[in-house]
Amino acid sequence: MSDHRLKITTPDDLTIHLESSKKETKMPHIVLLGTCDTKLDEILYLRSRILENGSGKSKVTLVDVGRNPVKNDNIDIPQDVLKSNYAPAEGKQDVASLARGNVIKYMISCATNWLREAYQRGLKNPEEAIHGCVAAGGTGGTSLAAGVMREVLPIGFPKLIVSTNASGDTRPVIGETDITLMYSVCDVAGLNYLLRRILSNAAGAINGMAQEYEKSIGEIGTADGEPRKKRVGLTMFGVTTPCVDKIRQHLEANYNIECFVFHCTGAGGRAMERLVSEGVLEAVLDVTTTEICDQICGGVMDAGPQRLEAPLKAGIPYLVSVGATDMVNLGPKPTVPERYQGRKLFEHNPTVTLMRTSPEECAAIGNFIVDKIKSFASEPGVVQVILPVGGVSMIATPGGPFHDAEADNALFSAIKTGLEDTGINVVQDQRDVNDEGFAVDVAERLAAAMGMRQ
Repeated sequence: MSDHRLKITTPDDLTIHLESSKKETKMPHIVLLGTCDTKLDEILYLRSRILENGSGKSKVTLVDVGRNPVKNDNIDIPQDVLKSNYAPAEGKQDVASLARGNVIKYMISCATNWLREAYQRGLKNPEEAIHGCVAAGGTGGTSLAAGVMREVLPIGFPKLIVSTNASGDTRPVIGETDITLMYSVCDVAGLNYLLRRILSNAAGAINGMAQEYEKSIGEIGTADGEPRKKRVGLTMFGVTTPCVDKIRQHLEANYNIECFVFHCTGAGGRAMERLVSEGVLEAVLDVTTTEICDQICGGVMDAGPQRLEAPLKAGIPYLVSVGATDMVNLGPKPTVPERYQGRKLFEHNPTVTLMRTSPEECAAIGNFIVDKIKSFASEPGVVQVILPVGGVSMIATPGGPFHDAEADNALFSAIKTGLEDTGINVVQDQRDVNDEGFAVDVAERLAAAMGMRQ
């Protein structure tokens, strides 16, 4: 696999290479995606503010992703060049003849091909590197720019969209990435004083982000001669927090490891898997697999049908548990679907209602885990499944509101039976998931799988 790994630094890392901090910052290179046929004035204003805000230390490449070609000396990659030279594999199309939705899809493909080439070129030659990507538009322009950014740019790379759509359900825009949305308040249609101010703020934001990114990418390596820390992903929910906190503390105190904790809200699980695919994470302790419940039962924190696949395909040390599989996440109590109104419900907070998974649903969750492991485990020897028999969440222990021995047994039985004769190590632990000893033992299992245990 080619090394397109995202290089992440923390505030502490910024002291690693003192000699790097003394070097003069290079000129940040910012890509501006714009539909110039409909928003030329606004895009050019944003471009001018980026250049002015950067005090001559920023470079902007303006890419025209509009439906119709526009001639302007400030456009660096014209629309006709984009659609001719960077057409998708299926071939060139007459954009003017396409319906609006298909135009956006086609221009996403063209712009993606261009941006991927530019980004890869920068990885090979730092003088051609790009350090930020920005766009401004309505729902169509937002969908287009976000589609390109999600496809090409890794997590941690500065991405900003000034959008009329920066409210409500933004999952289709952001996905599992770190795209920053700035609400335009007014439509991006005419340069009134308010839009000018917001575009100026956006220029300052992307300049600052790009400058910091440009500085930080050179500050990777070793700290005081020590090897770089191994990067471990952990998945957490409120009801598994004591477990994950203890695992993190134990690993970081005893091993040269830094932990990345992901909140299993749907986006969290997808982000973890994306970072595995990008080569950032080198091992995963998937304590909390509650997103599978939402995938099966239609909850609001569904991470999609590909959950678990990335670590299995990557062949990295991967420990899977069943934290918080006792619950499906639904919205405010009045919005719970009628078919679930008679079920055991628990109001977690005013916006989240939890529903206890039934024995049938738990069996389906177990089968989901089994099917993923059987289908995608490229290195079965580094995969383990850990079952906390004493309770899969803070509220599923004996006496808790979600304690249900029948449902738990259905989950455990499906996994044990399904993974028989596969070579996958299935560990039954009589403690509950938040037991401190359980957390330490699981952490040690991961350290051993990573070859780091003394």
